[in-house]
Amino acid sequence: MFIVENYSLAILLCFVTMVCWGSWANTTKLTSPNWRFELLYWDYGVGILLTTLIIAFTLGSHGSEGRSFLADIHQASNNNLMSAIIGGVVFNLANILLVAAIAIAGMSVAFPIGIGIALALGVIVNYLDHPEGNPLLIFGGVALIVVAILLNARAYQKLQSNASEKVSKKGLILSIVSGCLMGLFYKYVAASMVNNFNVPEVDKLTPYTALVFFGIGVVASSFLFNSIQMKKPFVGTSLSFGDYFKGSLKDHFVGILGGAIWSIGMSLNIIASGKAGPAISYGLGQGATVIAAIWGIYVWREFDNAPKGTKGILNLMLLLYIVGLSFIILSK
Repeated sequence: MFIVENYSLAILLCFVTMVCWGSWANTTKLTSPNWRFELLYWDYGVGILLTTLIIAFTLGSHGSEGRSFLADIHQASNNNLMSAIIGGVVFNLANILLVAAIAIAGMSVAFPIGIGIALALGVIVNYLDHPEGNPLLIFGGVALIVVAILLNARAYQKLQSNASEKVSKKGLILSIVSGCLMGLFYKYVAASMVNNFNVPEVDKLTPYTALVFFGIGVVASSFLFNSIQMKKPFVGTSLSFGDYFKGSLKDHFVGILGGAIWSIGMSLNIIASGKAGPAISYGLGQGATVIAAIWGIYVWREFDNAPKGTKGILNLMLLLYIVGLSFIILSK
């Protein structure tokens, strides 16, 4: 299987993760006007699972190092397989809430708050499990990112004050709950994997096997979480499963594409974690907030009608994110 051998390549892969995780949600804006995100989400989950399978049978099955994908499944313990699945379930609930928050509050609000909280919590949780890197730089970077989250919340308040009708705080609340859950999913996937990717441990999973079972957890839990969401949506009227089959080929393709983009980012991040460490790898990947905020502010123009001074707050928020991420990179 393919293994990352140097820190520089690991950091590069984490930056690709950042772009993927910060950009996939744009697909929610590319479907038909009446194609709700609850319907898109079925295809999104399929895109995640299909991508992990393709990567497992290619990068995860060729080369002289480690175990191939199918051989790894045969020796894996049920506890480790279940840990990877649980990671997918926790992520899926968090992500469904995040997509709902995007629909209500916009990308430049939902991503910085939800993913910012996830970054801070995730770095702390993963560092405690695998303490790698200079803690002063790691947690100093996290502290700057927390300040950036507060600035973004302030910008959201200013946007509300300028609207003719008050924007519902539901989007803000969903972002916070999503962030708390999102900060926990990665530890379950990391716990299922071998500590040293070059040395296959008995019962433990290679990163490629862990990713596939993570994808299974996402798809399987959608039958519970997304079914409930369709019947009792956060926005709009309830939906039936028959509505899913009314979508165009483009709508279904865009959903799969969104899942594939996110899954490529997740896969590269997990592969990089063997060299960078889970805390650093996850923290850098969740810098996706910067990418998402740029999309929301400068491409989708979500803050064009905000009061004077709001853009300055948002630009300072982005600067603090970048400096915080730089601290995390320099920590190892």
